[in-house]
Amino acid sequence: MENKNLSPLEKAKRYAFFLLKFRLRSEKEIYQRLKKKCFPEGDIQKVVVFLKSKNFINDLVFAKAWVDSRVKKPIGARRLKTELKIKGIQEGIIDEQIERVKKEYPQDMIALELAKSRFTKLKSVEPQKARVRVYGFLIRRGFSPDVVIDVLNNIKPDQKQDQVPFI
Repeated sequence: MENKNLSPLEKAKRYAFFLLKFRLRSEKEIYQRLKKKCFPEGDIQKVVVFLKSKNFINDLVFAKAWVDSRVKKPIGARRLKTELKIKGIQEGIIDEQIERVKKEYPQDMIALELAKSRFTKLKSVEPQKARVRVYGFLIRRGFSPDVVIDVLNNIKPDQKQDQVPFI
């Protein structure tokens, strides 16, 4: 069957499947992408309901997969939470996934490793300036200010990476 003869609903379904071919998507992402392609609102709703009923989109599964892939970068819990909110994930699912991440990936150890590697790169910079830069780097990565301050208090910028005690 040629693409020109398809109804807008069928075209929307095909486009949604095309998007899902590359990676999991949240309900909000599918909705937004279909809307951006100017599909009728009613057809978008029908496609989303269809995909949910067949379990092609599931925000809980998406959130778990997203968190697992993003933690490898590594980034902090605050940034993960923000990204999931942008993706349209419900607050309860976000909180559940963030708690899981905090148990499985200790934020302080991850931040310490990032700080050590960053200090190594900044060894030619004066110590106070290096601390400020590492602080900003870790905050941008999504670590809480409390974790970042604890890490910076436990590390000296002039220490070599292999001399820093591992928490």
